[in-house]
Amino acid sequence: MSYRVTNHRTGTQFTVNKDESILDAALRLGILFPYGCRSGVCGSCKTMLTAGSIRYAEKDERPAALSEQEHATGMVMLCQAIPCSDLTLDAAEIGAAAASLKIHTLPSRVAGMTRLTDDVMRIRLQLPKEKIFDFLPGQYLDVLLDNGRRRSFSIANAPSDDNQLELHIRHVEGGDFTEHVFKQLKIKDILRIQGPLGTFFMRQDSSRPVLMLAGGTGLAPAKAILEQQLQHNTRSSIHLFWGVRNKADLYADTMLRSWCDKLKNFQYTPVLSEAVDGTWDGASGWVHEALLRHYPDLTEFDLYASGPPPMIAAARGTFAARGLSNDRFFYDSFEFNATVTAGTKEST
Repeated sequence: MSYRVTNHRTGTQFTVNKDESILDAALRLGILFPYGCRSGVCGSCKTMLTAGSIRYAEKDERPAALSEQEHATGMVMLCQAIPCSDLTLDAAEIGAAAASLKIHTLPSRVAGMTRLTDDVMRIRLQLPKEKIFDFLPGQYLDVLLDNGRRRSFSIANAPSDDNQLELHIRHVEGGDFTEHVFKQLKIKDILRIQGPLGTFFMRQDSSRPVLMLAGGTGLAPAKAILEQQLQHNTRSSIHLFWGVRNKADLYADTMLRSWCDKLKNFQYTPVLSEAVDGTWDGASGWVHEALLRHYPDLTEFDLYASGPPPMIAAARGTFAARGLSNDRFFYDSFEFNATVTAGTKEST
């Protein structure tokens, strides 16, 4: 049994197989809707269902990111929704260039390991030379583990000729993979990865000035996007706000400050949430509030946010109240779930 899905907004039609989620079918066919975690917790793929009926993959329970009110008005989560009939959606779609990227599963060799802070490790993965792994800066990959488990990490570099990928992995208490990274992983070890995944990347259909909000290792996808800007310098203005706990967590501060000289119209503001020792004279407090102190009116901006769920949740509400259009807010929420089997980032 299969069902036809029609996107009323674009006229796109595609078929979903039995027990397949709407998002999985779309990705299989090269149709790209906004999405992030693929586990129902980040809310990126939230979409209005205008006709038809669905059930949810996990015991037909409403996904965590979908409120009771949204559920009652017909919103669904594409990553978890399985059709029970032909459907009609009212959904945004992303351009053909991104949709054409193929998702690959392949081995990678650990080529470098650097402790950036006490609890953040930079890993460099070497991909096979004969394999093509095209991705857009800001996307993520899954590390495939035993028994169908996977852990998701943003790619922290722009595409490069050396065929390497950079990850910033925070040690999470109770996270079995991050425990392995910090205590057992070695140079030349092999990790199986799948990607590229996600729709957190710079939209090229806009000339608006860009604000970027990163929390902790949420810097990783922002760094990849900015590296691409260093190469091409296509946006008129970018201002990055990076929030961490204290100065010791600013593991890329020197590099980002140097980019202010190299990248036209780039600004960088580090923000400390625990600046208590009296040696910090920069911005402090919550990073989204620091951004709003600089830019109280967000009407004319595109805004890209990546990092822990509380930061994303706080930003969504306050930024909308300051004029940020929902369709100009792009985010990557670094959810954590120690037992996740698909798509939830273990690093925050």
